[in-house]
Amino acid sequence: MKDAFGAPQSLLVLGGTSEIALATARRLIALRTRTVRLAGRPGPALDAAAADLRTRGADVRTVGFDALDAESHRTVLGRIFTEGDIDMVLLAFGIAGDQGRDEEEPLAAVRVAQTNYTGAVSAGLVCAGALQAQGHGSLVVLSSVAGERVRRADFIYGSSKAGLDAFTQGLGDALHGTGVHVMVVRPGVVRPGPAPEPVPETVPAARAASPSPAPARGGVALLASARFAAARSASVRFASAPLEAPSLTATPDAVAEAIVTGLRRRSETVWVPGSLRAVMSALRHVPRPLFRRLPL
Repeated sequence: MKDAFGAPQSLLVLGGTSEIALATARRLIALRTRTVRLAGRPGPALDAAAADLRTRGADVRTVGFDALDAESHRTVLGRIFTEGDIDMVLLAFGIAGDQGRDEEEPLAAVRVAQTNYTGAVSAGLVCAGALQAQGHGSLVVLSSVAGERVRRADFIYGSSKAGLDAFTQGLGDALHGTGVHVMVVRPGVVRPGPAPEPVPETVPAARAASPSPAPARGGVALLASARFAAARSASVRFASAPLEAPSLTATPDAVAEAIVTGLRRRSETVWVPGSLRAVMSALRHVPRPLFRRLPL
């Protein structure tokens, strides 16, 4: 079960070598998470990730998991839930692909779609069912702003994330009222962060985090006319500011911090950085002829 500050005591990561997932796990371990299961393809990277988390005070085990092998998901993931309740599942696997190559090699494009979407649908449904059966828990899914409005530069990856995002929102609606919390996370471009600091041999007792004040509630919704006016103004403003601009990017640690905050607030959607919400709201309403001309 989660503690008084909303931090899960047990965590299952799907995509156990993801930088964002590992940054999130490190933060959660510092907040009292004591059981971590890293599911991913067996290998040195997964073993190293597990070893690092163990030095931080968690009971960590690795589990062989292949996003593309949907037929194995119910068996592999179901077995984890039989070992004890899982307070949080972080679905963090995915591949970016290579847009130019994938347009020339349809099978490569299919692999992107199967990994990012169909693999996530399968694993997400299995975990959602297990969380519902135990009556509590959070399912956190890493989506991307790339799925909000698909760009020419990465429409194969973006379309897979658009599907994943829509699926997660629908799943959240389906599980509303069951005790299961579903949260979709929409990072912008994630740039590598600094290497995590090693911990001393004697791990200090974890300190409880102080609860943050509740987020301020917004006012009444904007009128449609005002929304379109704002979108038109924003489209001009951001025409010379690609989504790769430093102010619109994030690091794995920044995404991890946003995830932990979102868990505490039981958010349904988290943007990282938060400014991307306004940017993408504007870009969604830009007419296609103009959108094609933006340097995105």
